[in-house]
Amino acid sequence: MKVMIRKTPQGFSAYVPKKDLEEAIVESEKPALWGGWVKLRNGWTLALPELAAETRLPITVEAKKLGDAA
Repeated sequence: MKVMIRKTPQGFSAYVPKKDLEEAIVESEKPALWGGWVKLRNGWTLALPELAAETRLPITVEAKKLGDAA
């Protein structure tokens, strides 16, 4: 699924246009986000592609939903 990752004053957030959903990223496998999983405030876990740590934001990437809490 397409996901836009952006930096906010509170941290990082993910926007899923198809679901019209924007949630804060509350946990990540890797400090730079890329190439690991991230957990959203709503419980979703997304696998992000491997990108350079200095990738400019905002950026739209193809992410895979791994699971959710609900």
